[in-house]
Amino acid sequence: MLLALCATGIVVGALLAEVLIPRVDEALSRRKARRGKAPTIGYDPGRERRAEQRARQLLRSCVNEEEWAMYRDLGFVRVWGRGDGYAYLIYPHKPIVAFVPQTRELLNEYCVEFPDMSRPYGSARLPDSDDVLAKWMALTGDEHGLIRRANLHQPGRQVDPKVARRDLWRLSEWERLSRTTRAGDFRSEPDARGRPSP
Repeated sequence: MLLALCATGIVVGALLAEVLIPRVDEALSRRKARRGKAPTIGYDPGRERRAEQRARQLLRSCVNEEEWAMYRDLGFVRVWGRGDGYAYLIYPHKPIVAFVPQTRELLNEYCVEFPDMSRPYGSARLPDSDDVLAKWMALTGDEHGLIRRANLHQPGRQVDPKVARRDLWRLSEWERLSRTTRAGDFRSEPDARGRPSP
């Protein structure tokens, strides 16, 4: 008797499986279609490295030789202000730091952001060189507009003043070495406002 009940249970289970499996598959496919889930693209670890290489090439093609060498050697770019006696340090993914070149006095930090809006491949951050290029273009193209739109902070809010002063010292040493090793490539002595003379 027990054997007959087991055999009947196996037959009923097989028949139910034949009926229920197609219905379950259909319900799952309808649910997946409703969600509209896009297929995911696998992570490519080299994508960011290639993006940075392309960004460096673009930056090099846009800035002058001195600014490119400064970025390549020091990791930041100095941009002269349009007014008298001040300049900016442009760091990747940090605020723009305004300073007085003659005294190395730090004036302000200007926080601006240029996010990568290209989807689905874009990330929240631009490659470092693209971020520097975006700030450089904004400062050289519309300095006053960028400063008006930026969040203004006292020095030291995001960029450590010791780091900024060290970078200003590194910049002055780099310029001194550039003048001695590449005489004639760069302008030699700064004028009264601290800018290189022609």
